[in-house]
Amino acid sequence: MKKISAKEIKKLVSDLCLQANFVLRDDVLAKLKSAARQESNKRSKDILNAIIENARIAKQKKLAICQDTGLPVVFAEVGQDLKIAGDLKSAINRGVEAGYRKGSLRNSVIQHPLNRGKAGYSSAYIHTDIVKGNSLKITVLPKGFGCENKTQLKMFNPTAGIVEIKRFIIDAVKSAGPDACPPYVVGVGIGGTADGACFLAKKALLNRVDRSAGRLERELLKEINRLRIGAMGLGGKVTVLAVNIITHPTHIAGLPVAVNISCHALRSATASL
Repeated sequence: MKKISAKEIKKLVSDLCLQANFVLRDDVLAKLKSAARQESNKRSKDILNAIIENARIAKQKKLAICQDTGLPVVFAEVGQDLKIAGDLKSAINRGVEAGYRKGSLRNSVIQHPLNRGKAGYSSAYIHTDIVKGNSLKITVLPKGFGCENKTQLKMFNPTAGIVEIKRFIIDAVKSAGPDACPPYVVGVGIGGTADGACFLAKKALLNRVDRSAGRLERELLKEINRLRIGAMGLGGKVTVLAVNIITHPTHIAGLPVAVNISCHALRSATASL
């Protein structure tokens, strides 16, 4: 049986925190460059070019892409035939703290949502999934709260039609307006339970934005861009770079739909042991 240590996990998570915060995903950067080429609104075009330049400097100088280095959301896919020597959750949290300290990344996580108190570097929000095999795959998604605060969930009646669902998703982006730093990537979760739909919506942000989109995703992309919110709310053709949808079986009496928006700085990094 393959065995990995908590020390190895800590090092991997630390490295991923730095990569995610310093290096914008190649698929997102390519979409931003495409948006800049097609944008006809001068102010929005200038903003898009500034965003692209910011990403270049961040990577070159090892600086945070955004000052909000987020609440680190960690997705861990654990092989059922893998032996972990030590505590997985503790290793992940220690890796987050090590990476954020090393990169001088902002410590934004408070330990109690009501009492608030002093911010620190941990804890990460960890999602664990048991999968086939003997490897450990970890993805770090630093989720800034300018966009996280725009999350919406609606429990539709099972008789709801696609027009109602599309309207909810479009209105969620419309209500976010310029506040969450567009152009956006919109994650949508449909099905499961209330908490499950929210999880799917966030997980959808991990999907590449240059993959082949489905019909509903293409329709929503087109209709949302008609809002003409534009880069940083300055108007123009590009309000969203992509819409990613994940579905899951649900109960006969329900139809949960969740929307999780990412700002233009959609940051994530993945590696395996």
